[in-house]
Amino acid sequence: MATFYSLYAPYLKGVCSLYIIDSNDVKDVLQEALIRILTHVDDFQYQGPGSLQAWAGRIVANEAVRHLKRRQELVELRPELPDMAEEDDPPIADIPPEVIHDMIRQLPTGYRTVFNLYVLEDKSHDEIARMLGITPGTSTSQLCRAKNLLAKMIKAYNQQNQQQR
Repeated sequence: MATFYSLYAPYLKGVCSLYIIDSNDVKDVLQEALIRILTHVDDFQYQGPGSLQAWAGRIVANEAVRHLKRRQELVELRPELPDMAEEDDPPIADIPPEVIHDMIRQLPTGYRTVFNLYVLEDKSHDEIARMLGITPGTSTSQLCRAKNLLAKMIKAYNQQNQQQR
């Protein structure tokens, strides 16, 4: 387990921190996920290089979602707000990955969770809806709002960097 931890802990902590903001909660969720990984290692099926990391990452993401559901922090529904028109995708090539990571962490919990599940975990809106106890339409709406908010953050970052040049 020590070898597994030294190899994968930084990656798994990064996955967890995409869902969970509080550093103490990240540690708690990561610990729970590592226990789950250890107790379910017999369920792992090797599918080539990277499959162990991907499998462990999914367990961490699922544990993070369970944590958010227990804390009832999951989805901030704002049905009174109309869906926003989609923003154009701003360029991200010159933005360091850690800045993008921080932008994702700034999203409201519900937006961030749906965004991560859809974009990073490749879940469908039906799967997300089942996981989070929401409708597929709510998942779609939360994703749209998350993307729009991220696009605004990216545009602001790009404008700020352009002015500094």
